[in-house]
Amino acid sequence: MKKTTLLVIEGRHAEIPSFAADLQKKGFDIRSFQNGSQAVAKLKQIDPSLVVINAASLRSTGIRICLSVRKKDPKLPIILILDKQKPVDKELADSVLALPFTAQKLVNHIKALMPGDGDNIISAGPIRLDLEHKRVRCLGKNAKLTPRLITLLNILMDKHGEVVEREALFKKVWETNYTGDTRTLDVHISWLRRAIELDPSNPKFLKTIRGVGYRLDV
Repeated sequence: MKKTTLLVIEGRHAEIPSFAADLQKKGFDIRSFQNGSQAVAKLKQIDPSLVVINAASLRSTGIRICLSVRKKDPKLPIILILDKQKPVDKELADSVLALPFTAQKLVNHIKALMPGDGDNIISAGPIRLDLEHKRVRCLGKNAKLTPRLITLLNILMDKHGEVVEREALFKKVWETNYTGDTRTLDVHISWLRRAIELDPSNPKFLKTIRGVGYRLDV
């Protein structure tokens, strides 16, 4: 079985934990760099499944490295490790961990962000829909979905960037020609927002187009 390749960017400081060796012991194929620029330059050549940025060990916020990785590969999952005292915009990374924590906790976060195998993963921007395990991951959030929510999100992801009319969406998801009362669609949209949005009350991805329908912006 092929090992999962991780790109690990971390410095060497006695007082800051190093995770590369621990991750290697856990069975991952580790490509380690002490410099963000060098790591990003090798990104396409290494083709990792995930990037771990130990910003605490680099004495930085990791923001510049995150932005460089996102520019090269917008869909590549990023785990950002920070000092407890340093806040960061969580949209920069799929998962943000503040020291101290165990190597096993890091492994658990890595496994949660793995894209999975085969053709059962659908991606659109930072959204990853796992059809086999009925889960969605987005910006570090990981949620279980009902079959109907999966169908709804699948349609919106397939048509991302386009406005999908309410009636057409309702007919497809509920497999009916009756569209007299589509309020249940609004409820399901709100559940989807809770699953994928950092702030469901101010959605960044799943937009309401008043009087028409919904659009997924990714």
